[in-house]
Amino acid sequence: MSGRYELYGAPGWGSAITELMLAWCGAPFAFVDVDGFDAPGEARERLMKVNPMAQAPALVLPSGETMSESAAIALLLSETYPEAGLAPPPGHAERPRFLRELVWMVAAVYPTFSYADYPDRWAPEAGEAFKARVDSRRRDLWRQFEARLGEGPWVLGEGFSALDLYVACMVRWRPGALWFAARAPKMFSIAKRVETLDALRPVIHRNFGGFLED
Repeated sequence: MSGRYELYGAPGWGSAITELMLAWCGAPFAFVDVDGFDAPGEARERLMKVNPMAQAPALVLPSGETMSESAAIALLLSETYPEAGLAPPPGHAERPRFLRELVWMVAAVYPTFSYADYPDRWAPEAGEAFKARVDSRRRDLWRQFEARLGEGPWVLGEGFSALDLYVACMVRWRPGALWFAARAPKMFSIAKRVETLDALRPVIHRNFGGFLED
């Protein structure tokens, strides 16, 4: 696809996953920083011009159309840049597992951040107790995911995919890298392995300010 993408996001947020995908594909893109979009203000207004739901990432395609939802973006980029290997192709033995884990990431894990990061929006009367319960649920989900991983270098075993980019970012979010290193070492190893890929190191450093290996 000719032309340039525009990625609306904030350093260290979920847009980092999409930024890693674009970098891995070698897709030309500009990053539009809307840090602070989760509160009223200029950044939120700028984001809402391309995504009225004020959600990031928002990816403006070269055609001018806006894509949201990181899983949908992953599938689109995997079709646009098949040589990048973001997803096993249709008919591949690992395709069903890839689709299952991708949807699980965004349907089961992602909402726990929406709820725990903003408990006053969902259960103001519960306060910190609500946040603690949601964070505990997320830890349970990650234990389940860790148990599903094999001994290969990547989530799908020998084959790299967009799932590894999700892991690379998510091990930096609550409960944090130290927890993953101790309780989910396979995930932690995958995240560290992603950091060795030259095309991705600048994106990781720009979003997180350093590397797990440091």
